[in-house]
Amino acid sequence: MSAVEGLRAEIEALVAAKDLRLVRERLIDLAPVDAAELINGLTPQEQAIVFRILPRELATETFENLELQSQEQLLSTLGDQRFAVILNEMAPDDRTALLEEFPAQASRKLLALLSKEERQIALTLLGYPEGSVGRLMSPDYVAVEEAWTVDDVLKFIRAHGPDSDTLNVIYVVDKNGRLVDEIRLRTVLLSPPETMICDLMNRTFVALQATDDQESAVGTFKKYDYVALPVIDSLGFMLGVVTVDDVLDVAEEEATEDIQKLGGVEALGEPYIKLSLLELVRKRAVWLIVLFVGEMLTATAMGYYEAQIQRQVILALFIPLIISSGGNSGSQAATLVIRALAIGEITLRDWWRVLRREIVAGLALGLLLGGLGFIRVALSPYLGGSLGGPEWGSMAIAVGLSLTAVVLWGVLMGSMLPLLLKRLGADPATSSAPFVATAVDVTGLVLYFTIASFILAEHLN
Repeated sequence: MSAVEGLRAEIEALVAAKDLRLVRERLIDLAPVDAAELINGLTPQEQAIVFRILPRELATETFENLELQSQEQLLSTLGDQRFAVILNEMAPDDRTALLEEFPAQASRKLLALLSKEERQIALTLLGYPEGSVGRLMSPDYVAVEEAWTVDDVLKFIRAHGPDSDTLNVIYVVDKNGRLVDEIRLRTVLLSPPETMICDLMNRTFVALQATDDQESAVGTFKKYDYVALPVIDSLGFMLGVVTVDDVLDVAEEEATEDIQKLGGVEALGEPYIKLSLLELVRKRAVWLIVLFVGEMLTATAMGYYEAQIQRQVILALFIPLIISSGGNSGSQAATLVIRALAIGEITLRDWWRVLRREIVAGLALGLLLGGLGFIRVALSPYLGGSLGGPEWGSMAIAVGLSLTAVVLWGVLMGSMLPLLLKRLGADPATSSAPFVATAVDVTGLVLYFTIASFILAEHLN
């Protein structure tokens, strides 16, 4: 049992005993994220009781870390006045995420609780496209002018710093509000008070566009190792900042979505345990039906070669071996390429390099598995199996060559399909491992029977 779970049991007992003073004492020293984890596990009634006795600042920060379901429950149980205080004090980016998740009617109700100034900020952030950097940014930052001195900047920070989302970097803007540079706070603190800001500038900075995709922001943070990045519009005017904690949330969501798609499941969009059973079945059924139809093509392909199977039943013994090897190799390649695309290791321009590498890798893997298949079939008469007779040598060659060809084909299909989907503007993760495996099953059978028919021609007549 974790420390939070142990404390939750104690809080539940104290709430039942109506000892709210002791409840407050137990919670007041908790970090907001731990308080949120504790409250998430309580019943709606207990959540409302506990939340009401939290200090105002802790309540706001805790609410930002709660699960959506807990936020919705508190919205329905807390009075409008109490909730308005929390909503107005929330970080703009966290509040935007909350408004995005709520139904339109509930979002309108929440907007009505905001002050005029905060409502304008919320509407501005909500005006950016869904999934854009503009939805993540906070308008709370410290911006100074290059004509100021270090002493001026420090006085400004003391006055306005408490409202800033981050103080690691000081942003320099011109008189019109265009971003012209960024300076580390460390540089400012270590400079003499009379130093001019323009003397500390090198006029080089990294910035995000408000309309950039949130996923691209993850790559930018990773590349430059920043804790915060400025957000500008197309003309260079500074709009806000995005901090690394918000980007980490995006990275986790994107990784979760990709993993779910790789498993042949439509992205859930919310925690597994919170998803309704009906919705869970729907999201899994879509791909299962698609894959089922694909496997029907496998049955159709086998039906096409039915006459050959009847004349040489031995062919059917190795069908599972052939199609599973092709599907597994294709799934491996697809997983590697999809992940490499997701984290920026490769781009569409690298398709030729990927193709060359996978041809060599696929051929090596195919020869390895083909050699093992050849040995297994060749040794069959000596292992007490039913395989024997004059065709066993030809069958061993047919299986070995088929495995080599099918594995090579599976690797090529698994590596190139994600790149093709990316080129067409689709999500590469859509070419999930089960989808590639199913597609390779059908083509693998065709390759197997074609090779076997050629090599075993004299035995099939």
